[in-house]
Amino acid sequence: MDIWGYVAGVLIFVVGIALSIGLHELGHFLPARRFGLTVPQFMIGFGPTLWSTKRGDTEYGIKAIPLGGYVSIPGMYLPESRPSRWWGGRVFRGLIQDARDASSESLEAGSRPFYSLPVWQRLIIMFGGPFMNLIIGTVLFGVLLLGIGVPQTTTTIQAVSECVIPATETRTECAATDPESPAAAAGLKPGDRVVAIDGQPVTEWEQGTAIIRESGNTEITISIEREGVAFDIAVTPMLVDRYAVDSAGNLVLDSDGNPVTQPTGYIGVGPSFQREPTDVGAVFVTVGDAVVGTGQMILNLPEKLGQIWDASFGGAERDMNGPLSVVGVGRIAGEITSSDAITDTSRVAGLISVLASLNIALFVFNLVPLLPLDGGHIAAALWEGVRRRIATWRGKPDPGPVDTAVLVPITIAVTVLLLGMSLLLIYADIVNPVTIF
Repeated sequence: MDIWGYVAGVLIFVVGIALSIGLHELGHFLPARRFGLTVPQFMIGFGPTLWSTKRGDTEYGIKAIPLGGYVSIPGMYLPESRPSRWWGGRVFRGLIQDARDASSESLEAGSRPFYSLPVWQRLIIMFGGPFMNLIIGTVLFGVLLLGIGVPQTTTTIQAVSECVIPATETRTECAATDPESPAAAAGLKPGDRVVAIDGQPVTEWEQGTAIIRESGNTEITISIEREGVAFDIAVTPMLVDRYAVDSAGNLVLDSDGNPVTQPTGYIGVGPSFQREPTDVGAVFVTVGDAVVGTGQMILNLPEKLGQIWDASFGGAERDMNGPLSVVGVGRIAGEITSSDAITDTSRVAGLISVLASLNIALFVFNLVPLLPLDGGHIAAALWEGVRRRIATWRGKPDPGPVDTAVLVPITIAVTVLLLGMSLLLIYADIVNPVTIF
């Protein structure tokens, strides 16, 4: 492993995540200032302050724990309690009052509190952060898909297997008992371009593999072009058990979730790839798929965390598509930049893909309607708007701002759960990390 390449990948990721957090907070900061609020602090990270500077009314700084960031907006809570039958107002009265006092003390003389803003302005302020992550992710996916392009298979052979290894085995080295692959036995070589099979023109790699898979133990003629010379090679695909795939190329699973194998024609060749730019529509499709995928992962988070626990303390295998901490994503970035199995272009594309996916994940996760996440403040503002509209329709007095201070105990509980989840993921990414090579 290229240790300096690994370190470079981790550093690039750290810078990328810091910029993503900073732009997220900027998405809150700019509309807050635009609507006349004072913002005392703009911080990247949590914990002890490593560096800070004061510009105008705002202190800008970097803190020691790079697990997020914040802008402090005074007046998030109403300054005094309102009559409420909510159980938390009695059980956790001290916590709630402390939150009210801290919110009021941070208000400077003559400055506007957050709760006094119209609902639409509060929605813009709180949605601004996640929206910034959505913009970053979309731009990065645009650079990746429109500028660099995505790998597309060609009809040129890149690799020829020396032997046939059973699909159920994970080893890559040939054993003495493994039979020679039909491709190697027939004399196919890397760099050969497949032109036709049994007289049928092959313009896409999938066309050739479809014919080969259906031709187990039956001799076929592969027309190739090698260094400008065209000729035919006779090959007899071996009928072996291989994992079944559907029309989309995904593994077919049985009722227990295990991959299904089936007898398939096999010769032992792999295609080469070239990057081709896509159209703008593909960018939005990719972003949409990433949003849906992240949402599904959040919905299945209890089950996923159970798997993470088993992987951390029971030695179970990590799910490649499961949640990761910043440590895990940083390790993947390091693997990408230190691998000698991919090109420089693929390294750049891999890093861009990681940062783009991370920003889409931040967009979706921050919209979860639970305090202290942005989605919790958005939900409270929406409920306030609905409540006021209903009061207007019924001819009732304006009920005023929603008293989110009574949710402080729940906010603390959610914060503790998020911290526990983060620590579990970090531990798993240290003792049983996900690897991509």
